[in-house]
Amino acid sequence: MVSHSGLLTVMERAARKAGSKLRRDFGEVEHLQVSRKGPADFVTKADQQAEKTLVEELQKARPDWGFLLEEGGEIAGDPSKPRWIIDPLDGTTNFLHGIPHFAISIAVEEPLYGGKREVTTGLIYQPVTDESYWAEKSRGAWRHDQRLRVSARRDLGDCLIATGIPFMGHGDFAQWTRIFGAVGPSVAGIRRFGAASLDLAHVASGRYDGFWESGLQPWDVAAGLLMVREAGGFVSDFRGGDQAIERKEVIAGNDAIHSKLHKLVAGALR
Repeated sequence: MVSHSGLLTVMERAARKAGSKLRRDFGEVEHLQVSRKGPADFVTKADQQAEKTLVEELQKARPDWGFLLEEGGEIAGDPSKPRWIIDPLDGTTNFLHGIPHFAISIAVEEPLYGGKREVTTGLIYQPVTDESYWAEKSRGAWRHDQRLRVSARRDLGDCLIATGIPFMGHGDFAQWTRIFGAVGPSVAGIRRFGAASLDLAHVASGRYDGFWESGLQPWDVAAGLLMVREAGGFVSDFRGGDQAIERKEVIAGNDAIHSKLHKLVAGALR
């Protein structure tokens, strides 16, 4: 069995503690009164409680590290030390509607010389299936103790591609429609499951052959991008550059599929 680093042990312990509460809360969602406000308020509280649990657990282990949080914003730490990037509930809409597809995402971002930063450790935990995906820089990507590799497919016509679709108040529908119009006729299928962290974990594990999406926040993708790279895949922004987090746009896949997807996306956006 492959051994975790001490840091990953801390991350998994925190994710499992928060995940057990999310599992319990998820079981309550379907019993709530069907109204516009009740379930949404309940899910917001579940999201916030999961984040609180993660922060408390991680602060115990690394008290001088900062945080970048979906719900709580930034918590300053020692600028010379790493910081946590956390999404406590990726797939909130799925959770709200009783769809068992959501995850906790935790990444560690380390400071580099010149003010740059680099994600070096990532964990994506699916509480319902109890699947734990993790990656460390130069140590590969794993699901539990199974090494992950991106898909070996080379022909887009054989490929299953994941994406995220813009929705009310989020994303550029016109841009997405142009890209979909370019990609759709070229692939075996397109899926939208509603949790970018899990989409990227599934690219890393070869379940999906590729992925594209825009409008993503750092906490949505920080762990997943590292996972794809450590599984032998390629990640870029829509221009083919290395600014996926900064530009909030991602293309991911193996070398051949990434290149072909990038050509389709770039062509659609001309």
